[in-house]
Amino acid sequence: GALSRSQAWVAVAVSGIAGPDGGSEDKPVGTVYLAWARRDQAPMIQRLQFAGDREEIRRQTVRVALERLIELLDASG
Repeated sequence: GALSRSQAWVAVAVSGIAGPDGGSEDKPVGTVYLAWARRDQAPMIQRLQFAGDREEIRRQTVRVALERLIELLDASG
Protein backbone atom coordinates (compact mmCIF):
# COMPACT_ATOMS: atom_id res chain seq x y z
CA GLY A 1 0.00 0.00 0.00
CA ALA A 2 2.99 2.36 0.16
CA LEU A 3 2.68 3.31 -3.50
CA SER A 4 -1.07 3.83 -3.34
CA ARG A 5 -0.74 6.05 -0.25
CA SER A 6 2.10 8.24 -1.46
CA GLN A 7 3.56 9.97 -4.47
CA ALA A 8 6.56 7.61 -4.49
CA TRP A 9 7.15 5.51 -7.59
CA VAL A 10 9.21 2.81 -5.79
CA ALA A 11 8.69 1.04 -2.47
CA VAL A 12 10.44 -1.60 -0.37
CA ALA A 13 8.79 -3.80 2.25
CA VAL A 14 10.50 -6.03 4.83
CA SER A 15 9.09 -8.65 7.17
CA GLY A 16 10.77 -11.44 9.04
CA ILE A 17 12.18 -12.94 12.18
CA ALA A 18 15.52 -11.50 13.25
CA GLY A 19 15.54 -13.30 16.61
CA PRO A 20 16.69 -14.24 19.03
CA ASP A 21 13.14 -15.56 19.65
CA GLY A 22 10.01 -15.90 17.57
CA GLY A 23 11.08 -18.55 15.09
CA SER A 24 9.15 -21.71 14.27
CA GLU A 25 9.80 -24.87 12.28
CA ASP A 26 8.25 -23.29 9.19
CA LYS A 27 9.83 -19.87 9.74
CA PRO A 28 13.04 -20.17 11.74
CA VAL A 29 14.97 -17.19 13.03
CA GLY A 30 16.67 -15.56 10.07
CA THR A 31 13.69 -15.95 7.72
CA VAL A 32 13.14 -12.67 5.90
CA TYR A 33 10.66 -11.65 3.22
CA LEU A 34 11.49 -8.66 1.02
CA ALA A 35 9.33 -7.00 -1.61
CA TRP A 36 10.07 -4.25 -4.09
CA ALA A 37 7.54 -2.44 -6.23
CA ARG A 38 7.50 0.18 -8.95
CA ARG A 39 4.35 1.85 -10.13
CA ASP A 40 4.86 0.51 -13.65
CA GLN A 41 5.75 -3.12 -12.75
CA ALA A 42 4.46 -6.08 -10.79
CA PRO A 43 6.04 -6.39 -7.31
CA MET A 44 9.05 -8.64 -6.81
CA ILE A 45 9.02 -10.83 -3.70
CA GLN A 46 11.89 -12.84 -2.24
CA ARG A 47 12.16 -15.16 0.78
CA LEU A 48 15.66 -15.33 2.25
CA GLN A 49 17.25 -17.28 5.07
CA PHE A 50 20.05 -15.48 6.93
CA ALA A 51 22.35 -16.77 9.65
CA GLY A 52 23.75 -14.91 12.62
CA ASP A 53 22.54 -12.95 15.59
CA ARG A 54 19.79 -10.32 15.48
CA GLU A 55 22.11 -7.52 14.40
CA GLU A 56 23.76 -9.61 11.66
CA ILE A 57 20.39 -10.68 10.27
CA ARG A 58 19.19 -7.09 10.23
CA ARG A 59 22.35 -5.90 8.46
CA GLN A 60 22.09 -8.64 5.82
CA THR A 61 18.44 -7.73 5.28
CA VAL A 62 19.21 -4.05 4.73
CA ARG A 63 22.10 -4.90 2.40
CA VAL A 64 19.98 -7.12 0.15
CA ALA A 65 17.03 -4.70 0.22
CA LEU A 66 19.25 -1.84 -0.93
CA GLU A 67 21.11 -3.94 -3.53
CA ARG A 68 17.84 -5.02 -5.15
CA LEU A 69 16.47 -1.49 -4.96
CA ILE A 70 19.53 -0.21 -6.82
CA GLU A 71 19.05 -2.94 -9.45
CA LEU A 72 15.41 -1.92 -9.81
CA LEU A 73 16.34 1.73 -10.25
CA ASP A 74 19.15 0.92 -12.70
CA ALA A 75 16.72 -1.12 -14.79
CA SER A 76 14.47 1.91 -15.12
CA GLY A 77 17.06 3.53 -17.37
